[in-house]
Amino acid sequence: MTSLVERLGYPPDARLLIVNCDDLGSSRSANVAVYQALRDGMATSASLMVPCPWARDAAAMYRGEDVGVHLTLNAEWERYRWGPTTHSPSLLDGDGGFPRTLDDVWDHADLDEVRKECRTQIERAIYWGFDASHLDSHMGTLIEHESEIDRLMAETGPEVGLLLDTGHVTFAGGDPVRAAHNHAARVVHVHCKDIRAEVMRAVKTRDLSFLDSVLAGVFTVPGDGCVDYAAVLPPLAAAGYADWLVVEAEQDPAVAHPLTYARLGHDNLARFAKAAFG
Repeated sequence: MTSLVERLGYPPDARLLIVNCDDLGSSRSANVAVYQALRDGMATSASLMVPCPWARDAAAMYRGEDVGVHLTLNAEWERYRWGPTTHSPSLLDGDGGFPRTLDDVWDHADLDEVRKECRTQIERAIYWGFDASHLDSHMGTLIEHESEIDRLMAETGPEVGLLLDTGHVTFAGGDPVRAAHNHAARVVHVHCKDIRAEVMRAVKTRDLSFLDSVLAGVFTVPGDGCVDYAAVLPPLAAAGYADWLVVEAEQDPAVAHPLTYARLGHDNLARFAKAAFG
């Protein structure tokens, strides 16, 4: 069977790098920056937050770029709010929008309303004209804990692939190496985000929100934290994985210079990939 790498016009042994832009649709400035990065060749794909106020603007700017749906059940900002497209009561907080934190979502969410909201976000993106290339989850709200990954894989068939996000698995207390070993045959996409272990311990001790944890510097690019990529990638290689490895880091650009860290992550990940895949 022809691999995705070959279908894209590259040799079968090529290793391709995706730079993905989250949060398309969250603001006008995000839309302009994301599309400029895509069209200038600095980024490869993006993920649309359908419920956000600027999502329709993002749809109007779309020219067929690689855009997926960033399934959203949170509105983390204090003074900038958005809510469910379905107006489902269990997905609203007392401020008229989505809950701000992961815990607040699952303390009140009705699973049927969650399924309905996710389906509606996907359908709306398609209705707006997007050829949705992938699905992922805003703030790790839908699938993050290793046990949730195990349950998803157990309750679905091989037609459902897994996007393995090393940073989110680690932040949720899981082991991305074990997840890679357990589900390598189902992995269709890999987000390579690293964790600063000492910062993670501090933010968990202080019980900080996801946004405050990001601003505190809990995430970084691959090779700059505690995730063992030398152990994560070999089981994927052994299973014949031949698709994307994405450099990712949610960081404060005023603290972590984006281009510097993008280059650092690319160089580190290229080294790990070469050792694992040859």
